[in-house]
Amino acid sequence: MTSTRVLFIGGTGIISAAASALAIERGLEVTLLNRGSSRRAPHPGAEVLTADIADAEAVDAVLGSREFDVVADMVAFTPEQVQRDIDRFEGRTGQYVFISSASAYQKPVSRLPITESTPLRNPFWQYSRDKIACEDLLVEAYRSRAFPATIIRPSHTYDKWSLPFFGGWTVVDRMRRGAEVVVHGDGTSLWTLTHADDFARGFVGLLGNPLALGDTFQITSDFVYTWNEIFAIMGAAAGATPRIRYVTSAAIEAAAPHTAGEHLGDRAHSVVFDNTKIRALVPDFAPVIPFHTAAREMLDHHDAHPELQVTDPAFEALFDRLVATAS
Repeated sequence: MTSTRVLFIGGTGIISAAASALAIERGLEVTLLNRGSSRRAPHPGAEVLTADIADAEAVDAVLGSREFDVVADMVAFTPEQVQRDIDRFEGRTGQYVFISSASAYQKPVSRLPITESTPLRNPFWQYSRDKIACEDLLVEAYRSRAFPATIIRPSHTYDKWSLPFFGGWTVVDRMRRGAEVVVHGDGTSLWTLTHADDFARGFVGLLGNPLALGDTFQITSDFVYTWNEIFAIMGAAAGATPRIRYVTSAAIEAAAPHTAGEHLGDRAHSVVFDNTKIRALVPDFAPVIPFHTAAREMLDHHDAHPELQVTDPAFEALFDRLVATAS
């Protein structure tokens, strides 16, 4: 029996590294196409092709006329990038998987839990509007000519390499030094955190699944936390008690215009998800990794790798300004 041939465009990011590793473990034939610049090493069982997906000639050189049962683009963010994939892979794959974003759901959300039928509308964040436009393009391609698209909407997905808050390691460093850390709002909004290994089980279960064609699935954890809890859990893992300074999301974005939409269009809103739909097609999808366990893994990993403990002077200065302004 021939195994399912899967091409991951990317394959070494937070989501794609876990998904490609699980796909290999389950016997799928996995090829990764990326620039070879990620800090996460590809799974040794994967075929690795090095090219920038934006460089058509380079991609032609490494892919030739090869066909795949599944093409999963983990690094497409704009309609132009999705159209590029449609033009390249139409007729050459049995399924095209697009990674959208749960941030595309309406903000503010009218009711919880969020389902796949929750309207898509985010007036705050261009990133989310671009993802919505990508989805619209794929839905039209499926409806008009049966382009075999599957749309996935992850929410905040993390692994041991990635710290779950605005500012990254700078926040951990401030916690350990006893400096105040900034939390948006009053820290009581609800947030869903999904470990990449949990996400991978739902994702891989959809690869090559004919019932997933032309459809959309959100894949998230069932573990929900307030931001106060997230900072407390990370502080405990770091051996520190966070000194929190609350700042409005609007004030954060005003002080850091380059982040426009990341708070007002995402983090500031409570998000709780209903995963009934993914469980119907992938019965073994069951998130099992709580954040308090993963937080310890994150800090152990960073403490074992000093090169990852990089503070950002721009974030340090931003946090100092916000703390001073809110005083």
